[in-house]
Amino acid sequence: MDEGLRMVTKRQYRIFLVEDDRMLAEEIQTLLVKWGYEVHLAKMFDQILEEFTAIKPQIVLMDINIPSFDGFYWCEKIREISNIPILYLSSRDSSMDMIMGMNNGGDDYLTKPFDNALLVAKVQAMIRRTYEYSCLAPMLSCRGLTLNLEEATAAYENRKCELTKNELRILKLLMENEGKIVARQALMRALWDDESYVNENTLTVNVNRLRQKLEELGLTALITTKKGMGYII
Repeated sequence: MDEGLRMVTKRQYRIFLVEDDRMLAEEIQTLLVKWGYEVHLAKMFDQILEEFTAIKPQIVLMDINIPSFDGFYWCEKIREISNIPILYLSSRDSSMDMIMGMNNGGDDYLTKPFDNALLVAKVQAMIRRTYEYSCLAPMLSCRGLTLNLEEATAAYENRKCELTKNELRILKLLMENEGKIVARQALMRALWDDESYVNENTLTVNVNRLRQKLEELGLTALITTKKGMGYII
């Protein structure tokens, strides 16, 4: 193996790959192992949650069209017990599929066939955002809302909710810039490092999902859309 590839990751992160096309799964496994990751392939497609619990991965790559239950279902089940990043890998490329994926708890979406370099870049970005970037302050406060960066939770009055990694980063950036417009491009760079890799719908869905959680806490209209510009608290 090239020595440069050995130095890509500081530790061997575990990846759980849920893909029923065995040849493709093994190709992805070989690719990611070369980049220093430990990749576990799903074996029993009716027991994805059990395998997830046993493997304890740091990231999940999830196909949608799989036997028994689809990837949307298993993403929802994983979200009930974990906030780890989930990247969909699917040949379904409609906006509705992408929106469903985000609404069911996914963090990003990559359509097949995809460039191997792009897959590696997305995996690396998710690893950095989730496990290697350090937060300077454990908590932020704004208009009675408290954001706990370590727990990935938001609290308002006597209510509290859990946030996905993307929701946490969106809210953190907006709270840090209270009273200022945060451009969509800035949010996409914060979430995915390079906004050219991101479908516009992905950011919109994440913001809408965050708004819904804040409304359930009792905070309505905290995040305002500035058409053609971005978002502001």
